[in-house]
Amino acid sequence: MKNYYSTLDGIVLTFSNIEEINEFDSITVRFERAGENGFDFAEGKLPNNMFYKSYGFSEDELLELENYLSRNSFLIWEIAREQEIMINA
Repeated sequence: MKNYYSTLDGIVLTFSNIEEINEFDSITVRFERAGENGFDFAEGKLPNNMFYKSYGFSEDELLELENYLSRNSFLIWEIAREQEIMINA
């Protein structure tokens, strides 16, 4: 992951730059926190705001993280676009 966004209750959100997959733009997002057995994580993609891989988070926590993504996706896209412009400049 390239871009750091926030830490919320010990959970860190990082995300990739914009990726083009099958002619559609997406961003890989990853939430992590230190757990008893290493790191808990949830990894997914924007724009669908769903996780395809996770470990250590409960179903309720995953729903909260999906809601957080939904509420903050606009800002995440903006940061990723700015990074893309800086790289291509």
